[in-house]
Amino acid sequence: MTTVVSHNPAEPSDLVVEAPAAGAFAAAEVVERTRTAQPGWLLGGAAARSAALTAIAGAIEAAADELSALAVREVGKPVTEARAEVARTAAIWRYYAQLPYDPVGEVHEPAAGPGLLLTRRRPHGVAGLITPWNFPYAIPSWKAAPALAAGNAVVLKPAPEATACALRLAELIQQPLPKGVFTVVTGGATEGRAVTSTADVVSFTGSTVTGGAVVRAATWRGIPVQAEMGGLNAAIVLPDADISAAAGQIAAAIAGYAGQKCTATSRVIAVGAALGPLREALSEALRALPVGDPGEPATVCGPLISSAARDRLLRSWESASVLAGGTVSEAPGWYAAPTLVEKVPVGHTLLREEVFGPVAALLPAQDLAHAVRITNSVPYGLVTSVHTADLDTALYGLDQLDTGMIRMNAPSTGVDFHLPFGGAKASSHGPREQGRAALEFYSTGRTYTLAPAKTT
Repeated sequence: MTTVVSHNPAEPSDLVVEAPAAGAFAAAEVVERTRTAQPGWLLGGAAARSAALTAIAGAIEAAADELSALAVREVGKPVTEARAEVARTAAIWRYYAQLPYDPVGEVHEPAAGPGLLLTRRRPHGVAGLITPWNFPYAIPSWKAAPALAAGNAVVLKPAPEATACALRLAELIQQPLPKGVFTVVTGGATEGRAVTSTADVVSFTGSTVTGGAVVRAATWRGIPVQAEMGGLNAAIVLPDADISAAAGQIAAAIAGYAGQKCTATSRVIAVGAALGPLREALSEALRALPVGDPGEPATVCGPLISSAARDRLLRSWESASVLAGGTVSEAPGWYAAPTLVEKVPVGHTLLREEVFGPVAALLPAQDLAHAVRITNSVPYGLVTSVHTADLDTALYGLDQLDTGMIRMNAPSTGVDFHLPFGGAKASSHGPREQGRAALEFYSTGRTYTLAPAKTT
């Protein structure tokens, strides 16, 4: 039997978990068993769904220390970020616990004659969720909570690197739910394809290549699908910005959690006279960021998830001029220094691919229009941060950006879970995640015509 093995990226000899991979046939069977539990979950009513989701939030809060420690150990998340993710995860469940009471339709007058016209949203059935390792609690939760709130049952296929986190989260989620309403399938690509091939609605977060395969498979079946994929996010810094504050925010967005966020900054675009001061301030800020043991509260940049990820990072700054960092640690874990480069050749990896590590390219722009063109020149369009004191200039520039999220005088990282999340171009496919938009994705609209049996 094939197994899923997860190691501690800060101490690779530490085996966190070894679990059997379900296999394609067993994964498909899990989806079918979950489907039989869904009608009862829906018929239980809004109050029961709301109570269950509220109880899940409480269970997560009660297990916060354990969950944080497990995220530190399994995915190398710095403990301060791990604690924040667990708190946010509980808040996500509490937020969606209120939404079963939201209106699910409207009443209209018929065009002619007596009767009623109704619209109503109903769940799809089984939601298949395929999630990454970098937010092992928050991402499964911001998919599962709205799916359950809408009356779906859920099958979660987590990334192998976050297997232990997913299994522990599942135990907490399953306790208040009827048996079979939420299940986990452990494994890799084989199991992910099986879930995509059998679920009634699919939500994916991960790489662009895998996301494209998920979208094609789901589209061929004619089922709803959303996919959140890569980012090649830019920070635009204008000359009138507070350079010191911008450098601090951008440095954290480059190297926080070793740059392993789809919203991390990987291109820094300095407009005009901002280039020189920003080069110095950002290089200094990156050098000052604490790198090391993710269990230490001061750590900002922990290990990369694997040796392959670190090797890919090392190759990413070839042919560029290194301003800060550009080194790897000799410690047992997979560490690399936060890195800033400039003089990046046209067509370079850093200008066309998501590296997913603590590295960014510093690029000059003549003016804001030029900066916007540079920002829009890549295949991705997830998030852009703009740093300036001139609101009028910023508003003009913001309208020209081809990104799904724009953050002014704030880092590119950070998500408000009560608002829609998603990007443009190759970053996202399908409807938005999070907020009330998620309920629409996890349900389908129906129109009813109610005419009287007799007319007088």
